[in-house]
Amino acid sequence: MKSLAQALYRERSIDAARALALRHEIEDFNSDYCAVLDAGRVESWPHFFAEDGIYRVTARENAELGLPVGLVYAQGRNMMHDRAVAIASTQMFAPRYNLHLVANTRVTSESASGEIAAQANFLLLQTLVEGPSTIHMAGTYYDRFVRVDGALLLKERQAIYDTTIIANDLVYPL
Repeated sequence: MKSLAQALYRERSIDAARALALRHEIEDFNSDYCAVLDAGRVESWPHFFAEDGIYRVTARENAELGLPVGLVYAQGRNMMHDRAVAIASTQMFAPRYNLHLVANTRVTSESASGEIAAQANFLLLQTLVEGPSTIHMAGTYYDRFVRVDGALLLKERQAIYDTTIIANDLVYPL
């Protein structure tokens, strides 16, 4: 029987050379994704997803137990757009800067249809304008990518966070 921590480990079932090529492309994708969010351009965030994409933020404990309940769930680019507009137009929290760091990207598979499964660790640092920088969230992205008109887009991003106690101002996308 697998331990709960092993439940999140994904075996790699792709040739190492192909995984390396895709990893570079996914790292570029994640760099652009993070740059947009760190610049406060949350309205551009949905464009990183396919039209029917899914974005979910889930506690590690729930993910390890196979429970689908998440802290944040958005299905489809329109739902993500609504969330982004709400965030951008109703900022009712102290001004802050976010800094996303993404590392240890692993490409685990590529299907015959071209869907790519990957994972990467993330760290979100947050600096209140009049305060210190803090670790806001840490975890792992579990992604499924597709190509639309040659561009790599997220079919699904499940951000599984390790932090047991989370800040009550988790508003921005991870």
